[in-house]
Amino acid sequence: MDDRPRDEKPTNMRAFRRATELRLAIAVVLFLTVIGSALVWLFFGGQVALAALGCSLFGAVLFALLYGGLALLERWNNRLWR
Repeated sequence: MDDRPRDEKPTNMRAFRRATELRLAIAVVLFLTVIGSALVWLFFGGQVALAALGCSLFGAVLFALLYGGLALLERWNNRLWR
């Protein structure tokens, strides 16, 4: 074992988890919206793809509202139990 003091700051795993969760949520929403609309365009055409894009964006906004609400609840809960 190394007994020398480390110059590195300790890792904040909670902040890392929150940041990773947010990045993954954004990646999933973008992937489903972009790839889903592209596949609809490929198989069904442009007008249907625009409708699919509108539905996907509505779903993305709904997901963002739910995710944001849960994030606010988590923050409120953490503040309550300090």
